[in-house]
Amino acid sequence: MIDFFLKFDPIVQALIGTLFTYGVTALGASLVFFFKSINKTVLNGMLGFAAGVMIAASFWSLLAPGIAMAEELGQVAWLTASVGFLLGGGFLYAVDKLLPHLHMGLDTSQAEGVKTTWQRSVLLVLAITLHNIPEGLAVGVAFGAAATGNLSGATVAGAIALAIGIGLQNFPEGAAVSIPLRREGFSRTKAFLYGQASGLVEPISGVLGAAAVLFIRPILPYALAFAAGAMIYVVIEELIPEAQREEGGSKTDIATIGAMVGFSVMMILDVALG
Repeated sequence: MIDFFLKFDPIVQALIGTLFTYGVTALGASLVFFFKSINKTVLNGMLGFAAGVMIAASFWSLLAPGIAMAEELGQVAWLTASVGFLLGGGFLYAVDKLLPHLHMGLDTSQAEGVKTTWQRSVLLVLAITLHNIPEGLAVGVAFGAAATGNLSGATVAGAIALAIGIGLQNFPEGAAVSIPLRREGFSRTKAFLYGQASGLVEPISGVLGAAAVLFIRPILPYALAFAAGAMIYVVIEELIPEAQREEGGSKTDIATIGAMVGFSVMMILDVALG
């Protein structure tokens, strides 16, 4: 697999990696053709798994390599990591406040971002699309960093491991998007199209991330920390609250278990392949 990726330019590598993560999102979204609803406990487990993968990826695949690179480039590692991390979270915060979007299960009057007359379906998909931006960015930056070839912690194998991890959590995520849309009254086809469309932003942000770090090498550590901060923001602001909403007790325990499993899977992938 590594030899296959090495045949291509880093930007093409990022495109292939993020097309994979998008494809898995679409595959998960296709479950709407077989199921009309999704059990809340199962959904909690899916969201918890996605959160665990993203938390592990933020450290093992992004922050740790970024800190190592900052040291090698003569930067103040803790400062670089902190600035990049907070900028990533700040970017998602700003987008969250500006971009009109609506979370599942809420009334249109509870839409966030600037006021708009956009349809409910568009607002729902934008909410889902929002947290796919840092996932694509993370994969793109990882491939771009690997292209430098002389910085520790940045390898094509590690970037592939990150893409696989993001892809794994995108499968249940795709189902967690399309099936609730079906419950909202969408047809199966429309729910699938909207569900898979939420992942289209990943190849776009992936290519942009790879291109940015290739042309501006000193920002590599910042870019890795930025992607980590954006992913952690999504986990805390959206995934965990959604997994804990309404139901209590054992119904939310599954979200915790899912997060532990997701973290372990991503950690194993990064350590074994990266």
